[in-house]
Amino acid sequence: MLTDILPFSFEVDTVAIAGASLWSLALYLGFFPCSEWVIEQLNRWFNFAERSLYTSQTEFEKTRKARESQNAFYASLFSILPFLGIGTLCNWGVEISLGRSWAISMGILACMGSGIYELGRRDGQSSD
Repeated sequence: MLTDILPFSFEVDTVAIAGASLWSLALYLGFFPCSEWVIEQLNRWFNFAERSLYTSQTEFEKTRKARESQNAFYASLFSILPFLGIGTLCNWGVEISLGRSWAISMGILACMGSGIYELGRRDGQSSD
């Protein structure tokens, strides 16, 4: 396996990874307008940064639609990173305050609560 290739060994804390992932999902769902804003800002920045790579306007316009779609995909992927960082901090806080056994349970409860909140928020927007 990997330990045969590398001359050192390292531990992977699966409970911390699962807890941080659950908390980041809960935060992503609970603050969905904020996550949409992060996606939009990243998409704008990717489009701006890629525009500086082209010297001619015709070459830039030739592949614009495909590049903008690719940038939107990358922006949606990278928008997870801030929530993953904050979710790691939330998981760490729960582990410190309540103990390690509560980290996963609180993450699951936070996911359920934020999912129900998001469903209600979307239902409220559709009825307007």
